[in-house]
Amino acid sequence: MPRPQTGVHQSTRFPLEPWDVTMPTASNYLVKGILPRTGLAVAWGPPKCGKSFKIFDLVMHVVLGRNYRGRKVRRGIVVYCALEGGHGFRNRMIAWKKRYLNGHDWSVPFYLMAEPLNLITDYKTLINDIDNQLGGDRPAIIVIDTLNRALIGDENKSEDMAKFIKAMDAIRTAFDCLVLTIHHCGIVGGRPRGHSSLSGADDVQIAIDRDKNGIIHAKVEHMKEGEAGAVFASTLEPVDLGTDEDGDPISSCVIVESKSQRPYRSCQRHSSWPTTRCNGPSRTKASRSKPTARWRRRASRSDNGPACPRAGGSSSTTCTEPKNRKPSGKPCSAPPSTSRRLS
Repeated sequence: MPRPQTGVHQSTRFPLEPWDVTMPTASNYLVKGILPRTGLAVAWGPPKCGKSFKIFDLVMHVVLGRNYRGRKVRRGIVVYCALEGGHGFRNRMIAWKKRYLNGHDWSVPFYLMAEPLNLITDYKTLINDIDNQLGGDRPAIIVIDTLNRALIGDENKSEDMAKFIKAMDAIRTAFDCLVLTIHHCGIVGGRPRGHSSLSGADDVQIAIDRDKNGIIHAKVEHMKEGEAGAVFASTLEPVDLGTDEDGDPISSCVIVESKSQRPYRSCQRHSSWPTTRCNGPSRTKASRSKPTARWRRRASRSDNGPACPRAGGSSSTTCTEPKNRKPSGKPCSAPPSTSRRLS
């Protein structure tokens, strides 16, 4: 039983809620079935598979409040920390504007941060700078692209990864937002690279890969407060942006929806996603044909030739085909025997 109140007000750091709570009915998503409203998210995949293009397109739907592939979207501010190639990322922004905003210079709540960042030591400064520049408005999503550039340490060590997760949690708590980190896969390719505590801490994990036909596939692998399994396919479409000061063409790409869908497999085997989790390689055509060819050569010999190997090596039972006749491929008429096997 709770202790009786003494009349002296005491601040409580860890408040307790009684059993008779009411069910929350407010929507808890940014993109329904893909991105929760708050928490930690990880989008991972092999290098050069289109991860950044995919995530940029996804969060732009949040910026504009547009439905994403038939899914409901809640509008919000996005801060994108592009730590790999900020100059090229600006071209992606212009290409997206040209393709999806018809080139209009509408003011949309998307903000690019392209300065170097060590999240473990700089997260407090990042929180203050975002808060000051947004004038008190809170971002809905902060994207860290990529974890490798934002973690100055060893991502395989539990201590360094724990510090990185703590920094992301501090940002999430400060703005009550979703912190989305883009990450690479490991050598095996079946999970995000580095210490497994990252997958244990995130609220949603999205796997991204690109097949040999250039189709970029993404799947929600797990989601703590929702149903996982959403799969969506895309392609990259080139966009001409004009020419540079030397008169050479400038271009970039945007994500467009693809109608091509394939069943998702966690150990998809292709050039951009190495893995050792798939079953061993099947026998090649040449290896399958070797025993058959050897069998036909032996089965085509004359009555005076060696005994049929299926007859267990007995010289009294031979193959029926003449000596100089081409192998017909018909089965030997000798009775089978298990005393001798073709090597």
